[in-house]
Amino acid sequence: MIRKGTIDDVEQIAEVHVSSWKTTYTGIVSDSFLAQLSVERKIEQWTQVIQQPGGFMYVAEENGRIVGFVNGGRRRVEEFPYHGEIYAIYLLKEFQGKGIGNRLFEASVDWMMEQGWNSMYVWVLEENLSKYFYEKMGGQPFKEDQLEIEGIKHTEIAYGWKF
Repeated sequence: MIRKGTIDDVEQIAEVHVSSWKTTYTGIVSDSFLAQLSVERKIEQWTQVIQQPGGFMYVAEENGRIVGFVNGGRRRVEEFPYHGEIYAIYLLKEFQGKGIGNRLFEASVDWMMEQGWNSMYVWVLEENLSKYFYEKMGGQPFKEDQLEIEGIKHTEIAYGWKF
């Protein structure tokens, strides 16, 4: 089930976020960076995010457990030719490949269209295999940038959609 996320979901959202980073980014970012990720800090982050107006948070729930989420809103880079942005989309590893990510993505598109927007983008690390998900969903790479994590530079790719 895909539904709007609420403040009551923050702890499970934080758990999905930390777990997803640890499974997705092992071997990509440093082990020390992954080791310092904490659910408690992510609870603080997502509490603030969910309380801010103007964006969206959808969660994927299975048997009462949140297994994934997507968060986004207005673009953060004004010069990009897209109206909206997915800021974060995470899914527990054991629930990937089951169509849940597609449904979270579609909820994002629906929200963007409700705003009267006809486009969006997302940033993804080049080494992250989820970039193939974005390509499968029709995303077109349009920009690269560098993101530094613990002194190591990683290439980020921005994928965009017009709808």
